[in-house]
Amino acid sequence: MATILSRTLNHLRYVNRNLNQWRSSMPSPPVSESTSNRALPLLQSVRNEVEICYSSSLESKVVVPLGLGIQSSALYQRCLFSSSAATVNPENQTSKSSGDAKSGNGKHSGGSHESSDAGKSVRGGPISWLSFLLLIASGAGVIFYYDKEKKRHIEEINNASKAVKEGPSVGKAAIGGPFNLINHEGKHVTEKNFLGKWTLIYFGFTHCPDICPDELQKLAAAVDKIKEKEGFEIIPLFISVDPERDNVEQVGEYVKEFHPKLIGLTGTLDEIRNVARAYRVYYMKTAEEDSDYLVDHSIVMYLLGPDMDFVKFFGKNNDVDSLTDGVIKEIKRYKK
Repeated sequence: MATILSRTLNHLRYVNRNLNQWRSSMPSPPVSESTSNRALPLLQSVRNEVEICYSSSLESKVVVPLGLGIQSSALYQRCLFSSSAATVNPENQTSKSSGDAKSGNGKHSGGSHESSDAGKSVRGGPISWLSFLLLIASGAGVIFYYDKEKKRHIEEINNASKAVKEGPSVGKAAIGGPFNLINHEGKHVTEKNFLGKWTLIYFGFTHCPDICPDELQKLAAAVDKIKEKEGFEIIPLFISVDPERDNVEQVGEYVKEFHPKLIGLTGTLDEIRNVARAYRVYYMKTAEEDSDYLVDHSIVMYLLGPDMDFVKFFGKNNDVDSLTDGVIKEIKRYKK
């Protein structure tokens, strides 16, 4: 009996040594699942050989429980597979993890596609819907800002033009000054004779065919309307720019045709030149034919305050109403 057991142990040692050699000859990388499946039939054949060797050793026909060899072999096989499983399982786990990761990536990718489809974004397209909406919002903001700035700029221009129309805001215009002339009654007068009164001055000549009569009629009508509307007294003055023909008598006859309060002034060539220069009035004789000629001159009315300082001028484009309202406005502003 002891001999049989000894032989059996020797056979098991031999099998164990062969299995160790076989395991040591295996490559160092983890064994894949297919390799472990191929090793199972090999181990089963080894187990069968052990049982055959064990059966052949029973020459004396002594009955030895076969389960001992089988259990020993099974025990060794379990030990072998437990160690092999420790080596193979990490690979399987890695493979499974890799597979799960791939499947997870697939699911995640599928989810990305679904979310992309849900967001109506074209994968690989030039822009997404969010970028498109941001672009539209930015464009609308730029247009709104430009329109706002444009309106503000236009409003500033309008305000500036209104401020200019209302009159000079800084300093006084260098218009006006002292003068020494003769009125239509032959009396010498200066600017001091009109202090304390509002005065409207017009430069012209008595031989003027149309413009001067029209402007003097407008001047006379405005003076009367200002008196009626506000009760302001305005002194109308006519200064001739043609002293060679406009003497005292000629001027006197001329001013009577327009208004009883209209005062006509004339003087020498130098006196007229000086007063015209002081009020920035242009005048020039045209070509002469015999003794008849015309005088080209500025068509402007000058409003002077009680101190005989320049206040405002009114051009030919002002009618009776605008002239009346303009003078009243300046007088009221002066009195504030």
